Amino acid sequence: MCELSEIYRGYIDCLNRQDWQSLGDFVDENAVHNGRQIGLAGYREMLVGDFRAIPDLRFTIDFLVVEAPKVASRLVFDCTPAGELFGLPVNGRRIRFSENVFYQFSGGLIAQVWSAIDKAAIEAQLG
Repeated sequence: MCELSEIYRGYIDCLNRQDWQSLGDFVDENAVHNGRQIGLAGYREMLVGDFRAIPDLRFTIDFLVVEAPKVASRLVFDCTPAGELFGLPVNGRRIRFSENVFYQFSGGLIAQVWSAIDKAAIEAQLG
C-alpha cells in the first residue's frame, strides 16, 4: 500500500485536474466533511461548485504532516473568484488565502475531513 503522503498528493492532483471520475479512488463513499455526512456524491458536488465559483482554482500544498491514519495539510490559494466567496464580494479580484485541513483515512480513502479557511485573510484583502 502507498504511503498516505503519496495518496494525498495523488488526491490533490486529482482535484487540480478536476478528474471527478477518479475522485472515488481517494474519497470514501460515506465521507464526512466538517461533521456532516455528505458522501462521495456530495463531496464531488462541493468541489465542482468550488471550481464553478473559482475558475482558476488550484490546490497547492504548503506543508503536509502525516501521522497515519491522519493527514494534516496547509493548502494555499492564489485565485480570482468570479463573484462572492464565503459570503464576501470578491467579484473577480485576485486574492490569496489558506486552508488548514485535517483528514482521517480508512482503508486508504479519505473518510473524514475537517477544514478551516482563513476568511480573515480574504476580508483584509478586500479592505
